[in-house]
Amino acid sequence: MSDFTQPTYTDLSLEDEATLVDRVKAGDRVASAELFTLFGPRMMAVARRFMRSDDDCDDAVQDAFISAFRSLAHFEAKSRLCTWLHRITVNCCLMRIRISSSRKETSIEELLPSFDRPGHYKHRPAANDGPSIEVGNDETRDVVRRAIDGLPENYRSVLRLRYIEEMNTAATAALLATSENNVKHRLRRARQALRILLKPVMIGAMDSRLRTDRICVSRRT
Repeated sequence: MSDFTQPTYTDLSLEDEATLVDRVKAGDRVASAELFTLFGPRMMAVARRFMRSDDDCDDAVQDAFISAFRSLAHFEAKSRLCTWLHRITVNCCLMRIRISSSRKETSIEELLPSFDRPGHYKHRPAANDGPSIEVGNDETRDVVRRAIDGLPENYRSVLRLRYIEEMNTAATAALLATSENNVKHRLRRARQALRILLKPVMIGAMDSRLRTDRICVSRRT
């Protein structure tokens, strides 16, 4: 059996990346294919965190490679190629999402906490005020993803960039062409809405744990 292992972008040094970029700039088609093979899987993984279907992911990654090849002359070899391509991929995903967002979206106001006349919550947010929710299985993760997809695009993008792509506030603001204060405002409201959307999931998970605990106790007694 052969010991050959397909190389990945993590095997490349800065010098290797600079050489690869120079070859692509010179019109080397083999080098272009190498770049696609090395970085394509990572770019596809990024696209899957934003897009709704495999076809949309394919289109976004194709857009990203086209954009990268056109902009390669401006790439500075001092930075990592994977970081540069990651940013381009995210940009292309956001652009495609904006173009395709012709469907009527739910207003964020409909998802936020509301109050009755005495000042009590009509929809009380979950107690956990943290940025994320612990999910224990694939089904729950799917529910969380659908809840995020249910947010208006402006809020959905901020949530994904800050917590999934782990970009800081400044980078998120630059990517979305908005202010840092606006990013913080959208993020706060997205978290409030998401906690309300996920409250039934949290309650269901808690009920499931309680039922399991009762079964364990009854078996011991």
